[in-house]
Amino acid sequence: MLDIEIVRKCYPDRGGRSHIALADLRLQVQPGEFVCVVGPSGCGKSTLLNVVGGLDHDVSGRVTLDGSPLQDGIGFMFQEPRLMPWLTVIENVLLVAGDDPTAPARARDLLQAMELGDVLDAYPGRLSGGMQRRVALARAFVIEPRVLLMDEPFVSLDAPTADRLRAMLVSLWQRCNTSVLFVTHDLREALALGGRVCFMSGAPGRVMLEWREGLSGPRLPNDAAVLALQRELLDRHPALLAGLLDQSGNAGQGRAQGRNNIEVRTDA
Repeated sequence: MLDIEIVRKCYPDRGGRSHIALADLRLQVQPGEFVCVVGPSGCGKSTLLNVVGGLDHDVSGRVTLDGSPLQDGIGFMFQEPRLMPWLTVIENVLLVAGDDPTAPARARDLLQAMELGDVLDAYPGRLSGGMQRRVALARAFVIEPRVLLMDEPFVSLDAPTADRLRAMLVSLWQRCNTSVLFVTHDLREALALGGRVCFMSGAPGRVMLEWREGLSGPRLPNDAAVLALQRELLDRHPALLAGLLDQSGNAGQGRAQGRNNIEVRTDA
């Protein structure tokens, strides 16, 4: 189990004071679980991923996997593909694989599954944006990560391309049984992908509400059931995407379990 406990994460501001980005944030991800994190701009979603991924160590708190510090077995996919323009497609995927002798065959299999088998030796400049994202997705999975961190990986893509990549992601996740922590600003995307959706408050960010899966089977962000659940959530909590809970959130009364597996977190 991935166990995240961030007591406080601060950044210095221009006035010499500290901006508190995250505070009293607690989140657990079970093996093989797909958890989406939604919150307003500036609430610390990307900072959370950087802390979990070991890119930011200047934090009060801890991140453990099965009780031990999380040090390896981490895949990361960012908002941009971040491919090295001087490396070929296959070389970009293998960049994170180290000396693993099994990685080249696995990389080729992944790229074939991504329908990129005919561009293994091409350079990123020849690829469309969607193809570059597929290469980045293959790179994230080539190490067979125990934990995959995804920071709005499909933002700015057209809807058909994004849907295609989401389907590829779900297929790889189901095959590899990886624990996924997926950050997005798109509530429909979160409800379509996540077995659990965690909503963050405004800064300092913490998890203020969780939704557990009530829909079954593969789904797309525009599926009728997803749109209906989005309407219900926003009807109950109109300011949810602004990082706020209204009075229906039962603030100050501990944890409350609501309809459709909605759990209000007011213990932080």
